[in-house]
Amino acid sequence: MPQSTRPNRLETLLKNNDWLLADGATGTELFNMGLSSGDAPELWNANYPEKIKALYQGPVDAGVDLFLTNSFGGNASRLKLHNAQDRAFELSRLAAEIGREVADASGRDIVVAGSMGPTGEIMEPVGTLSHSDAVEMFHEQAEGLKAGGADVLWVETISAPEEYKAAAEAAQRADMPWCGTMSFDTAGRTMMGLTAPGMSALVERLPHKPMAFGANCGVGASDLLRTVLGFGDTTRPIIAKGNAGIPKYHDGHIHYDGTPELMASYAVMARDCGAKIIGGCCGTTPEHLAKMRAALETQPKSAAPSLEAITNALGGFSSEFDGTGEQEPPARRTRRRARA
Repeated sequence: MPQSTRPNRLETLLKNNDWLLADGATGTELFNMGLSSGDAPELWNANYPEKIKALYQGPVDAGVDLFLTNSFGGNASRLKLHNAQDRAFELSRLAAEIGREVADASGRDIVVAGSMGPTGEIMEPVGTLSHSDAVEMFHEQAEGLKAGGADVLWVETISAPEEYKAAAEAAQRADMPWCGTMSFDTAGRTMMGLTAPGMSALVERLPHKPMAFGANCGVGASDLLRTVLGFGDTTRPIIAKGNAGIPKYHDGHIHYDGTPELMASYAVMARDCGAKIIGGCCGTTPEHLAKMRAALETQPKSAAPSLEAITNALGGFSSEFDGTGEQEPPARRTRRRARA
C-alpha cells in the first residue's frame, strides 16, 4: 500500500491525545550495552539485532508513544567513515524492521520514527556538499526506513537550514510524512546561526512541511525550553527532546547529571510551554522516561512557565542570550558538538 494512502499512526495519536511521550537517548543506551566510541551503531542492526531490540524495548516498557530507530548516522556520508557507505539502505531498513517488530508486539499503538541525522558535511556555499547530493543521501536512507516499516521519518540534530531543506525534499521523494528537529546550542542558535523564530519561518516555507517540528539535544533542559518558547505561536505540533541535564566527563565517559525527577519536571514544563511531543535526548534512560510519563499523566496542564520558573526548577541557562531578542552576544564562536 503506498505511504500516502496508509493510515498515519502519528497523525491519529496527535489528534486523540494532548501530548505524546517520545523516547530518550540512543547513544547513551548503546554505550551501556557495550558500543565502543568511534564504532558505527547502525552496524549493530545487522550484527546484534537482539541488542537493538532491547534498545527499543526499554522505552516501550517505560510507556512511550513513539521511539526512534537506530539509524541516526545511517546515511552514506557518515557510513563512509566505516567503509559501509553502500549499506545505507540495508542498515536503515533493518533498523526499522526491528522497531516495527517491537512496536507491533507491544499491544499498544506505538509510532516507529525513522531517525535521520546530519550528513556530517558542510553544505554549499560554505562547504562542498551540494543540495542534490544531500537530497540523494537522505532519500536513500528514507527509502530504507520506509521499506522497513517506519511510520514517519524523523530528521534530527540538524544545524543548517540548507540540510533541513534537503531532508524535507528527500521525504517528499520517498512519499513519507516526516518530523524534524534542530539543535540549538550556541547562545540560542544552531551551530550555523539559525534562531528558533527562524526555524518556525523556515518550516512554513517548505513545500513538504513536517508533521511536527522542534528542538533536540543542544545544551541542557533549561535551554531547550527557552528555545521551545522562542518558536512562538504556531498551529504545527512542537517537539521537545532535551538532554538529561548537563554532560560531565568522568572516568573516560560522558555522564549526564539530570535525575529522573528533574526530567519529570522538564516534561511537564515542556508541555506547559506548548510542546506536544515530549521526550529526552542524551543521557535520558527508560528510568527517566517512566518518571516523565507519570508526571505528565498526574500533573494538570498550567500556563507557560516564566524563564525564572524554568531556571529555578531545571538550572540556569548556558548563555545570557537566547537568539530571539534584539540583543546579541558581542561575538559568537561556532563549535562542534559531540552527540552522546
